[in-house]
Amino acid sequence: MRIGKLPNDVLEKMILNKLKKLRSEVVMRPGVGEDCGAIDLEDELCVVSTDPITGTDSQIGKLAVHVSCNDLASCGAEPLGLMVTILAPPGTEKHMLKAVMEQLTAASYSLNAEIIGGHTEITDAVNRMVINCTSIGKVKKGNFVSSSGAYADDDIVLTKWAGLEGTSIIAHVKEQELEKKIGSKAVGEAKSLIDNISVVKEGLSCAEFGVNAMHDVTEGGVLGALWEICRASDKGALVFKDKIPIKKETIDICNYYKINPYRLISSGCMMVAVKNGEELVSHLKSQGICSFIIGKFTGEKELFFIENNEKQLIEPPQSDELYKVL
Repeated sequence: MRIGKLPNDVLEKMILNKLKKLRSEVVMRPGVGEDCGAIDLEDELCVVSTDPITGTDSQIGKLAVHVSCNDLASCGAEPLGLMVTILAPPGTEKHMLKAVMEQLTAASYSLNAEIIGGHTEITDAVNRMVINCTSIGKVKKGNFVSSSGAYADDDIVLTKWAGLEGTSIIAHVKEQELEKKIGSKAVGEAKSLIDNISVVKEGLSCAEFGVNAMHDVTEGGVLGALWEICRASDKGALVFKDKIPIKKETIDICNYYKINPYRLISSGCMMVAVKNGEELVSHLKSQGICSFIIGKFTGEKELFFIENNEKQLIEPPQSDELYKVL
């Protein structure tokens, strides 16, 4: 199989179909497009998510915290704590672990979330450092949002810019090569995009505003996230290429490596289904969060990407474009 997340058909057949419902307290279970589990604690829900960072070892501690907590935010949940597992290869030096811990603590403290436990190990099972974060959060039942709640005619709102995370990762890993092609200033701008990788602020804000569905945009990029939220909600969609926000640095880097920016890992973006997109965009703007209406959900089952007035059918997400570069 290809590098990256399992294809959705394999995920359903080999993984999801093996799971049984055992506890009435569990109110959200694994599914395509759903990244969290939720447990009923009477007045509130405990929301849990887990994610590894495997695509890079640059800024790995920062990425690990935010990618995991972003899943909670897509449910409207506030992060409270994290369990962190660090697997490091033989030859790892103490200063490397120190640097990673500084990243982990800085990122978690910026979200007011504690690191409450975990595991650290040197092992020859990996050839570079791998971190897995399990994040734990809470949300009032009335503010809980899933990926499966989109309605036909809902606006599709996207925060920030497509390809945000992938652009930053590539710029960090390929810095010297890219400086010769697009210049040091552009590379610096691309690297700095990692500072926008959290969607906790917009997730909590959207939940309070009242939206129908949310999904943070990770592997598979904007089009992958759209496919997943449509699959979870049993809806179709029309999304317009010229309405999708994207940075020039992302376009330049993707053109150079001949990869699709709309299928590039995009942690830092939140995709939202909401009845009145203009009101939500205005609400988010008042809090310093840029967002854009990029299309609409439909009652049909097909998803279309519209470019130059031509419809292109959106296929299920495959291996992320990032892996073509790394």
